[in-house]
Amino acid sequence: MLLVLAAAAFSWIPQVSNTTASLRGLDAVSSKIVWASGTQATWLRTIDGGLHWQAGTVAGAESLDFRDVAAFDAVTAFLLSSGPGAQSRIYQTIDGGRNWRLLFTNPDTDGFFDAISFWDRRHGIVLGDPVNGKFTIFTTDDAGRSWQRRPTRSALPNEGAFAASGTCLVVQSCSKAWFATGGAAARVFLSTDRGRSWTVSSTPLSGATSSAGIFSLAFSDSLHGIAVGGDYTKPDVRARTVAITTDGGKSWSTAKQELFGYRSAVTFIRSQPGTIVAVGTNGSDISFDAGATWIEFSSTPFNAVTSAPDGSMWAVGPKGVIAKLARTPNGQSRASRVSP
Repeated sequence: MLLVLAAAAFSWIPQVSNTTASLRGLDAVSSKIVWASGTQATWLRTIDGGLHWQAGTVAGAESLDFRDVAAFDAVTAFLLSSGPGAQSRIYQTIDGGRNWRLLFTNPDTDGFFDAISFWDRRHGIVLGDPVNGKFTIFTTDDAGRSWQRRPTRSALPNEGAFAASGTCLVVQSCSKAWFATGGAAARVFLSTDRGRSWTVSSTPLSGATSSAGIFSLAFSDSLHGIAVGGDYTKPDVRARTVAITTDGGKSWSTAKQELFGYRSAVTFIRSQPGTIVAVGTNGSDISFDAGATWIEFSSTPFNAVTSAPDGSMWAVGPKGVIAKLARTPNGQSRASRVSP
């Protein structure tokens, strides 16, 4: 009962996004500065904690779907588009979105970019679906000006990654990276040398179909992490949706309790160790014990969620939905339904 009351204290407060694009990319630099991205070459930015959102599009890229965004401050951000071959690209702005420069285009006609992440301003990594039987990894050591292909482990037949929220790829400290897969199997690949070499481990999450697997990873430190997913065509199924690691992703175990359905993104509340929020198309769940047990606290559909260093949390979804997580002082939840 105490956990239920604690969960009831959390609710999503809607923001005015000034767009109707479907949003999947999200990165919170701070409680004030947040970037988002989505379909029709859309990007968004707030510099006042969501009081006002600036929405724009990248000129000449109107058909692209920006599935991920990585930001460093109010003026510097990278956008990653997902699509077949040359539709997968990386753009950068250094003036708050007024201008965007194309940095890199997928060189593989059969390729498909899934996510982008950075260890610091100079060192970044991009994940793509398998080409010629192997997952695609590119890294940069010069702030995105050039990208180098890295060798990877072989994929299983029909195994791939999900560009659902930009969080199937995550990084930690100065050199660790993980990416998650689905389809033929739900596996996690680990690199400790900035993507130059990889090991792989199995998880108990759903796999075996093209619509199921791991959709999102999150780590609170170099050892403790969580994987969430399921089957996006069966969003209400509560089976094989979450797994936990305590050894940096070398092994994964089933949580005591499943999530309340398919989840496309997960994040730790960075100011509250052990508290995690997961979101999906049928709602949001919260855990107060590092992912062992879960409580559903909202039915609003979201695609992605992120936490700023101070613990401020944001979520984005279809039809331009953006919301900020709030906690009521008296423990009573505000309305959590966000209108499209």
